[in-house]
Amino acid sequence: MNTIISFKNVVKQYDDDEVILKNVSFEIEQGKFYTLLGPSGCGKTTILRMIAGFTEATKGDIFFDNQRINDIPANKRLVNTVFQDYALFPHMNVFDNVAFGLKIKKMAKADITKKVREALKMVQLPGYETREISEMSGGQRQRVAIARAIVNEPKVLLLDEPLSALDLKLRTDMQYELRDLQQRLGITFIFVTHDQEEALAMSDEIFVMNKGRIVQSGTPVDIYDEPINHFVADFVGESNIVNGVMLEDNLVEFVGKQFECVDGGMRGNEPVEIVIRPEDLTITTPDKGKLVVTVDTQLFRGVHYEILCTDEDKNEWMVHSTRKAKEGSKVGLFFEPEDIHVMRFNESEEDFDARLESYEE
Repeated sequence: MNTIISFKNVVKQYDDDEVILKNVSFEIEQGKFYTLLGPSGCGKTTILRMIAGFTEATKGDIFFDNQRINDIPANKRLVNTVFQDYALFPHMNVFDNVAFGLKIKKMAKADITKKVREALKMVQLPGYETREISEMSGGQRQRVAIARAIVNEPKVLLLDEPLSALDLKLRTDMQYELRDLQQRLGITFIFVTHDQEEALAMSDEIFVMNKGRIVQSGTPVDIYDEPINHFVADFVGESNIVNGVMLEDNLVEFVGKQFECVDGGMRGNEPVEIVIRPEDLTITTPDKGKLVVTVDTQLFRGVHYEILCTDEDKNEWMVHSTRKAKEGSKVGLFFEPEDIHVMRFNESEEDFDARLESYEE
């Protein structure tokens, strides 16, 4: 695959304020759906604005199609942005909103009409050319904003939390539509969100950010199944995290017991953190469980019960189960060796990847 965007040791700092981006480097491949995922203030929107040309890097280099673009103005870059508030012109109808960029380029009227109709068809709004923006729903407005962006045929489409203002049902529907649109167009999407479910559902690749750094990158499955540290494990999905000791390859100790696992490549008796996802815990009888816990509370989440339990050492365990438990009862928790994920303290992503490769061989 061809690399279309790359950041090389990029730093962003405003005057004497805190550094927003801290020596960030990454590559974006053409034709994929990328997500920048992280909490507010982590730097993800700053990266988007740098790609668009709205914000300059303090240090480092940004490349687009192997050309350094630090000094290229926003209107000369082959990217378009869909903003969180859509930034539509309320005094213009749908056609004029979508055609705005083409008119600036002084394109022929017949060509503008053809391109606008094609763009509206792509976002499932054919025949809406004369509709006023005030007459449209939130999901329809978002489609108009996307049509206005793709009508300019950008190589990269930037999306800055465009689903955040929608209700849950519409947001879910738009996730499917955005993913389908990206695959049909074949252009690169870079999506910014703090919603981990959105990131997992739509992305080919995810960059998880925290405090101005990319702390882990990979496919949704990689990020979810193999979190590199406590932050990623806690931020991406629900997690049970406890302290433990890696006794040797494939043998770990936590909550006072030894368990077989599938991790390795660490020092003997090394302090570690243990992650077990709630859906990987099965409630059984105390004699059949690897852990014995007391059921504290439970909530019905529609597809499963979310059950909170406590072990003898006061560690809290969350379980996702399709079966209801009895509050106050003692139950067993069963899990397989592959359900245990072991995390080293302060391990870099490079060392983590190297360790994975070593015990996959």
